Amino acid sequence: MSTQTSTPADPAATTDERFSLLRLYLGRGVLAVAWALAFAGAHKDVDAVAITLLVVYPLIDAASSLIDYRALPDGSERRVTAFNGVLSTLAAIAVGIAGAGGVAPVLHVFGAWAVISGAAQVAVGLKRRGPELGKQWPMLIAGGLSFVVGIFYNIQAAGSDPSLDVLSVYATGGGVFFIVQAGLLGWKARQLRTRTV
Repeated sequence: MSTQTSTPADPAATTDERFSLLRLYLGRGVLAVAWALAFAGAHKDVDAVAITLLVVYPLIDAASSLIDYRALPDGSERRVTAFNGVLSTLAAIAVGIAGAGGVAPVLHVFGAWAVISGAAQVAVGLKRRGPELGKQWPMLIAGGLSFVVGIFYNIQAAGSDPSLDVLSVYATGGGVFFIVQAGLLGWKARQLRTRTV
């Protein structure tokens, strides 16, 4: 007796994946914007509150990657997602340690993480560019910007006047792109429902 497994061509599986991603992207985006608002008022001094928030942000990404990983079938997309989850967990630990050294070490860690995780986000976005999950352009833009901004953070950290102000802008921008991607997935789902009625 054979068993039928869901594949990307299975409409029910595709619909489930689309709504799963919509919830994940929306939640990830809202948390990023909330974090940016909290950090904007708490980073004047790199104290315990600021360091805690700095550790929390990569952990949000790690948790999102874990949720995404558990929903994915085996394949390169799942491996990249797992890599990003591990990377974000290590970034949380590293930024917690770097916080003791002040602004410049924090920017170096965030910059390195932004470069690598941005590249991973682009890789996952390219894998999801099919018609079922949309063109993924917000994710591709966000990943590309993360890569470029990460390089800028490391340059700024090596300068004479590094500042953590940029991190709130970074988180807000990333959050907005996640929310936009969730909106596009919702719009795509509504279009498909209209066509089938």
